[in-house]
Amino acid sequence: MLLGITKGVTSWDSQSHTVERHMDNAAYTSAHPDDTLVLAGPPRFDDVRQEDVSGWASLLAIGMLQTFQVTSQKPTQPMAAIGSGRAFFVSGKSQTTWRIGRLFTNGRNLLRVLSHNCVAGDVQVQNFDDPPVPVPEGRNLTNFYINLDSELYYVPFGLGIMFKDKMHDVLGAFYAELCMINTYTLGFTAGQNMIMEDVGGMCDRLYPFVPSMVMGEHVDRKTVDAVIGFAGGDPSVSENFESGVTDEL
Repeated sequence: MLLGITKGVTSWDSQSHTVERHMDNAAYTSAHPDDTLVLAGPPRFDDVRQEDVSGWASLLAIGMLQTFQVTSQKPTQPMAAIGSGRAFFVSGKSQTTWRIGRLFTNGRNLLRVLSHNCVAGDVQVQNFDDPPVPVPEGRNLTNFYINLDSELYYVPFGLGIMFKDKMHDVLGAFYAELCMINTYTLGFTAGQNMIMEDVGGMCDRLYPFVPSMVMGEHVDRKTVDAVIGFAGGDPSVSENFESGVTDEL
């Protein structure tokens, strides 16, 4: 039997209701790292949206991630005025920082992955005055980029992050625009079983979007909801992400 929902004080029943929404389906409607994708690409989302076909061709999925954190802060100043005992606030533009931790393994390292937009744009990184990569005579460039003094890291990039649940419903997505790297950390100690890379930086803004593509066939949400008593996938019960709210790819 479907539990009720507490949406206010008058409908509060702690033994028979869940709060705000139905939670019987929480195991397959909650966000999980398995169903989260991080991609590197052009500095602005408009550059992705204007690409031919799906727009995702200009983005590179970043693998082997162990941690990802993004923090937005909005500088806010409390104010008071003579003649009043109440406070008010003035606020400025948000400031966003991000940090990525990844397994150090053979192939593109993290600094190389994050500069994907330049490499994909055929920028000859070995010709910079201060190249980010060794330039061996008569051999191809390696995938290990390390020199933050290189002119390559004056070029901004973007990060796309998309969240889905186990039923393939999109929970949300955003694009971190105009990302710049300001820290790189690589550390190791005796006896550990892996080496991690850590990169941190800043971005201009977190731009929300709704990806329009569906990846493969799967059991639809309404079918599974009906099994646990959400008859027919009642739209008043469904928590599907609303389309048309923000820009689609």
